[in-house]
Amino acid sequence: MTTLSQNMLLAVPLAPLVGAIAAGFFGKQIGRAGAHTVTILGVLIAFILSAMTLSAVVNEGARFNQTIYEWMVVGGLKMEVGFLVDGLTAMMMCVVTFVSLMVHIYTIGYMSEDPGYQRFFSYISLFTFSMLMLVMSNNMLQLFFGWEAVGLVSYLLIGFWYTKPTAIFANMKAFLVNRVGDFGFILGIGLLVAHSGSLNYAEVFAKAPELAKIGFNAPLWGSEWMMLSVACICLFIGAMGKSAQFPLHVWLPDSMEGPTPISALIHAATMVTAGIFMVARMSPLFELSDTALNFVLIIGAITALFMGFLGIIQNDIKRVVAYSTLSQLGYMTVALGASAYSVAVFHLMTHAFFKALLFLGAGSVIIGMHHDQDIRNMGGLRKYMPITWLTSLLGSLALIGTPLFAGFYSKDSIIEAVHASHLPAAPYAYAAVIIGVFVTAFYSFRMYFLVFHGKENFRHKPFPGEHDHHDDHGHHEPHVPHESPWVVTAPLILLAIPSVVIGYLTIGPMLFGDFFKDAIFVNHEVHHAMEELAHEFHGAAAMAMHGLSTLPFWLALGGVVTAYVFYMVAPSIPKTIGRVLSPVINVLENKYYLDWFNENVLAKTARAMGLAFWKGGDGALIDGVLINGSARMVGRLAGVVRLVQTGHLYWYALVMILGVLGLMTWQLWPFIWPQFKTLAGL
Repeated sequence: MTTLSQNMLLAVPLAPLVGAIAAGFFGKQIGRAGAHTVTILGVLIAFILSAMTLSAVVNEGARFNQTIYEWMVVGGLKMEVGFLVDGLTAMMMCVVTFVSLMVHIYTIGYMSEDPGYQRFFSYISLFTFSMLMLVMSNNMLQLFFGWEAVGLVSYLLIGFWYTKPTAIFANMKAFLVNRVGDFGFILGIGLLVAHSGSLNYAEVFAKAPELAKIGFNAPLWGSEWMMLSVACICLFIGAMGKSAQFPLHVWLPDSMEGPTPISALIHAATMVTAGIFMVARMSPLFELSDTALNFVLIIGAITALFMGFLGIIQNDIKRVVAYSTLSQLGYMTVALGASAYSVAVFHLMTHAFFKALLFLGAGSVIIGMHHDQDIRNMGGLRKYMPITWLTSLLGSLALIGTPLFAGFYSKDSIIEAVHASHLPAAPYAYAAVIIGVFVTAFYSFRMYFLVFHGKENFRHKPFPGEHDHHDDHGHHEPHVPHESPWVVTAPLILLAIPSVVIGYLTIGPMLFGDFFKDAIFVNHEVHHAMEELAHEFHGAAAMAMHGLSTLPFWLALGGVVTAYVFYMVAPSIPKTIGRVLSPVINVLENKYYLDWFNENVLAKTARAMGLAFWKGGDGALIDGVLINGSARMVGRLAGVVRLVQTGHLYWYALVMILGVLGLMTWQLWPFIWPQFKTLAGL
């Protein structure tokens, strides 16, 4: 019988931390093999303990909510390190540690020739520690620590190749954009702490009905704003940064400048899912604000649809998968706005497996193509890389929501949940996610067909950094792709399995059972989406059979067929469409001009304001007038006083005599002046 002890739970985040410290500080001493051994062992221990925790939570109903360490108390406000373990936490622990373990093993093959091998293992292990601290926290202080820690380590990982200018630009962009979101996040935490007097989840949630009654006058419109709505929107702005929601999504595609393993770790199971997890954890607060839920719905719908459009025109294999991540995060956010929190985290879980699979599959293709990432230079890789081909196909089928695959159960549940929602923003969100089904299928299989089928375009040019080879007779001898080593393909196989079956096995207990019974709160009297889904659910097999006749299935099939026709049968069609719709393509290629707006309007305006405050405020007023001006005034006064400091005794005697005469005159003047006026006849 497994019990949740404090020591057991402490070991979960500390095991990866020990590995990170060992590889980071003693990497040269233990060597490459030592670095990957100690970090993989740490993550493996964390995964085994997480699996034991999940087993205890599911089979025994075990729960844990205790303070581990009290840091300090300020005015009655306790700042603590503590763990909260329930169904939501246990699921996240397993997802984070399993995907991280696969990425660690994969990294052995992918980064084998990189000089920063030990440093990379240290970073990804530290990333795992940070995410575990975030999901296991029972208070908002520890949540914020994990929140900022994953942001910091992602900065280090995106800019891992620090001699590459684009990587340095990308990690700084990610860091700055997330600071915008985190500013809103800490404002939301501050509002909740100020009105509840506690950082602890349970204590804040217990006061939620009271917090929902607090209002204040708006500074601009004069109407009353509800404090809880403002706090929830501020919290969600933090999630918009971390989980890359429009318009704070701009950092995520550029994060592809980091090595492929970290792309999988950031985009699949860790940093970008932190915002989704946080909103689900805060469901007792969000349920009391329809304003916040509508805001969440609108932002999620925009992200789900319009980021999918951008995936259509990408030619970098990693960027196609990156925009897919953005779109799928939009789907999760839509589910949160529809009060289907369990569906959102269910999609988070299934997506973690198949998106990690797709990223690592893309990395395997990149290895086989000698680090050429342009899908236009690929084609026909199926016969050269059979394992990568099959696992990538399974991941793509899961992504587009093929019945019986993991993505089908979570994605279709999101669509049905938003369709059942009665919030004002729900119809728009439903239209966005429905159109997004076709878009997702189209760009996913556009990439699949261009990479694994069709003409072998790599035979017509050498791989990057290589020269054409010729045989003894002077004939061109192109290099051909090759299957990746087992340390790369083994994680692909292990990720492909849950990408196919995990949805079928878990949809019942996670969405319609009591798996999240004490972790997620839904006000069913107001928000009916989950009740309607439960009424229509008759088992995983029946859902898959019914899915074959639904609109999402036919839209997905239409996307696949369209991609096949466009890129395998008649490639002239997309070229013609590109010419006809060149203004639209131009907008998409410029990513809706958001980067241009941020760099040329926001950044330059902020820079101009900073320059004005620096030159005008700090330089001219503070330094020039208040500090240097007062110093100059004292200097001039001292120069005048210095004139009377001659050092001659007769001069000081004369001054003393004149001073005495002056004092006497001042004292006697009231008596002298009347006499003087009389004598003068005035």
